[in-house]
Amino acid sequence: MATQTPTYRSWLRLPANRLGSVLFSVGMCARVPYFATVLPRVTDLSPGRCEVRAPKWWGVHNHIGTFHAIAACNLAEAAMGMLAEATVPTSHRWIPKAMHTRYLTKAESGLRAVAELPELPAFDEITGGGVDVVVPVSIFDRSGTEVVHADITIWVTPR
Repeated sequence: MATQTPTYRSWLRLPANRLGSVLFSVGMCARVPYFATVLPRVTDLSPGRCEVRAPKWWGVHNHIGTFHAIAACNLAEAAMGMLAEATVPTSHRWIPKAMHTRYLTKAESGLRAVAELPELPAFDEITGGGVDVVVPVSIFDRSGTEVVHADITIWVTPR
């Protein structure tokens, strides 16, 4: 990628430790307050990849005491959003268009969402009407079992 996005530059400026991760995540939640409902913490960020963790706490419980499905969707969107912010150059913009989600098994612990593009789009070739970019997000429980999978489509257009 020719230039770093403002979001990715912010990530790189912070200490590469838990404090930097927490500070970045607080800033993310200040910008997108709904994300704060799952207490997310970005633990890894680079163009094409983002990892976000969320603890299991009473605010994300469903009626059976596991991680609520829609709270998991919120975590998936946080991971996708930070991936997009770190990846889509300032010459372009993005917006979520669709989310296809599969709930694979009960989520009985805190979760780790990994959004990762298999290949970065050729943004310089995106002109005119724009394109769909599908961002796969896998959400794992503490044991490493994938409990939720989401494919989030974003619409990318030139500014």
